[in-house]
Amino acid sequence: PQFSAMILVDGRASAGIDACDRGLAYGDGVFRTLRLHDGRPLLWRRHYGKLAADAAALGIAAPAAVVFERDLATIAAAHADGVVRITLTRGTGPRGYRPPAAATPVRVVAWSENPQTGDADTGLRVRWCRLRLAAQPALAGLKHLNRLENVLARAEWDDPQIGEGLLRDAADNVIGGTMSNLFLVRDGALLTPALDVCGVAGVVRALILECAARDGVATRVAAVSAADVLAAEAVLLVNSVIGVRSVEALEEHHWAGGQWQRRLRGWIDNAAREEA
Repeated sequence: PQFSAMILVDGRASAGIDACDRGLAYGDGVFRTLRLHDGRPLLWRRHYGKLAADAAALGIAAPAAVVFERDLATIAAAHADGVVRITLTRGTGPRGYRPPAAATPVRVVAWSENPQTGDADTGLRVRWCRLRLAAQPALAGLKHLNRLENVLARAEWDDPQIGEGLLRDAADNVIGGTMSNLFLVRDGALLTPALDVCGVAGVVRALILECAARDGVATRVAAVSAADVLAAEAVLLVNSVIGVRSVEALEEHHWAGGQWQRRLRGWIDNAAREEA
């Protein structure tokens, strides 16, 4: 395959899925993306828990964790490091939106090389996206397969100096990046956007909120405006592949968030070691 060196479909090497799969036809499924390091999927228990919860919200029964762990072990035997995307679809079914009662979920586990994202300690330059996210509380927080909003938003720029784009909803609330969750630092506290009408609630976002509480750092989950972003002491973007990256510049605004980047990165590293 052109974009991935190894793909397993239901545990077997394959480059494709059934043309009648509902994930292909309707985006009817969920996914996770995580890092593989020294043959170990980082934060795996958290990723599996979120995958299973998101699938349950769509009425899809996720296979047991051990089923995915066998797939991951197969991939890790060939590639000790890289990025793994786990996709779970509702499976195949007849034409029509109505979910088939007897569908058998299909799992796809695909490995790819670590992305070239530059120096992890260098701040990112970001931009505002023109696209506005639609409100849909029934899907808010879920990492479902319908990611066309993110695709269109990411298509807005091709400047290699821009590392991410910030997304707002129709009510002008800042939700996050095209591929990341957002944290702001104000008065020594962390603020992250509420995701009750749109957006993806990532595993690293949840982990940081937990670690902050344990470390005595105040947190708040609330509506975030563009003015809140510009007034922040530091702006940070997080996901399971990039970890934590500070924002260096947005238009004419500049920040220095290295201290907070290191602190949050330490929380993630500690959690990964504890799970191992």
